[in-house]
Amino acid sequence: MASLTMKEAADKVMVALDKPDAALALALASELYGTGCWMKVGMELFYAVGPAIVRELKARGFRVFLDLKMHDIPNTVRGGARSITRLGVDMFNVHAAGGAAMMSAAVEGIQEAAAHTTAAPIVIAVTQLTSTSEQVLNEEIGIAGSVEDAVVRYARFARKAGLHGVVASPLEVAAIKSACGSDFITVTPGIRPSGADAGDQIRITTPSDAVRGGTDYLVIGRPITGAPRPAEALENILKEMTEA
Repeated sequence: MASLTMKEAADKVMVALDKPDAALALALASELYGTGCWMKVGMELFYAVGPAIVRELKARGFRVFLDLKMHDIPNTVRGGARSITRLGVDMFNVHAAGGAAMMSAAVEGIQEAAAHTTAAPIVIAVTQLTSTSEQVLNEEIGIAGSVEDAVVRYARFARKAGLHGVVASPLEVAAIKSACGSDFITVTPGIRPSGADAGDQIRITTPSDAVRGGTDYLVIGRPITGAPRPAEALENILKEMTEA
């Protein structure tokens, strides 16, 4: 694999704006303006301030991944996907545990909204959280076998349902690509630069290892957002990615 340029590396990075209010989130976004990275809006921020934060980030020129992990009956998810598509996000996710019919309903909701000249976002499915160990998977969630087996099984169902890709840890990327094809998108949290605190993440890798593993997008939060100088922290991560 050829080395990435800084621009190509930035195109792969999604910065998790896990902030409690719009002012803090937008201040951080302003510090990272011009880098070319994505902004990920998750539950904490979206539930605090609502859709307006997505509109503001889009108005500022950012690509937005809306990370709400929809998991409900198919009809509800279809309606949610319509609303999210009309909001103008570039990517959003559902939870693969909701089943194939639910995932297909999300695709239908996108198509219904996009039929009215709205651009269609990328839709992906969450497989297993990067905080999930095999013990938790087996004993608490109730799924037998390895985490990788569970992730790949969900990925196959997501592809069959018409989704563009999945969220998984960087450790499962090779197996997902092998099972679902190289064009099937992998979005990988659990990225920690060398020496960084793992926090509540279990299945993690460094940015360079994630790039070498073939992932399409790296979701990075605290190593950037918790740094004294977020733009400098991002630049260091991008440099590490280009050297992979």
